[in-house]
Amino acid sequence: MVDARSDAAASFDPLRPKLMRVAYRMLGSVADAEDVLQEAFIRWMGADRSEVREPEAFLRRTVTRLCLDQLKSARRQRETYIGPWLPDPVVEEEEEEDITLPLMLALERLSPLERAAFLLHDVFGLGFEEVAATIGRDPAACRQLAARARTHIREARPRFQVDKQHGIALAEAFFAASRSGDMKTLGAMLATDVSVHADGGGKRSAATGPVTGFDAVMKLHESLAALFRKNGSTLVRAGLINGLPGFITLEADGELQTTALEIEDGKITAIYVVRNPDKLRHLH
Repeated sequence: MVDARSDAAASFDPLRPKLMRVAYRMLGSVADAEDVLQEAFIRWMGADRSEVREPEAFLRRTVTRLCLDQLKSARRQRETYIGPWLPDPVVEEEEEEDITLPLMLALERLSPLERAAFLLHDVFGLGFEEVAATIGRDPAACRQLAARARTHIREARPRFQVDKQHGIALAEAFFAASRSGDMKTLGAMLATDVSVHADGGGKRSAATGPVTGFDAVMKLHESLAALFRKNGSTLVRAGLINGLPGFITLEADGELQTTALEIEDGKITAIYVVRNPDKLRHLH
């Protein structure tokens, strides 16, 4: 059993980062993606590996199919989720331009098969024959699924690429202004149609819907700044969060929080805050 496990691990482990990217982008949850990889590894151990010509293709199919099963139950859970749902924050060392947070939110609006076809073809570069073999539809149907997905998410593609260092500098300036209550500096960073989306999941306080418009967002940050000045909020690190400039903070309740900023033409157009502790465990 030990030999079988180490033999399976020797071929599985080098592929783990790629498989994790597929699973996370399908599910938007780090914990669920890790569970899928664990199940895929168990199946890989039980497979006749000598018969598998391309382990990567075999495992990608296994992971994608497990994700499709998982998405069906995830849909039901989302219907009862308290407040806005945001994907688990992933802090990236390098720029991964294939998927940003707004694009992941757009993927949420697709059917599971549309999502799989789009990710496998448009993001991971697989041909439609391989996509068809993976999701159990013919290539023509997969082309249609990907085309429908593309139409839905065209708007979510970043129209303005933000230089990484400039974006992180803006995120650090946003942290400083929002925590100190420097509303003049903060206001100069925001677009007129700025919005705030906070995911507390019913576990920590957060607005139960998006806060939209310059005045409403300024009013929100004015009241938050008073709390920050009284209770404290410590910057842990700035970086790219799901492809957007942002930062991790340690808040007064001893819990972590992530803030990611969508930036267009040098102005912040959307602020995404994850406060649900279940979504932040992997950052500790």
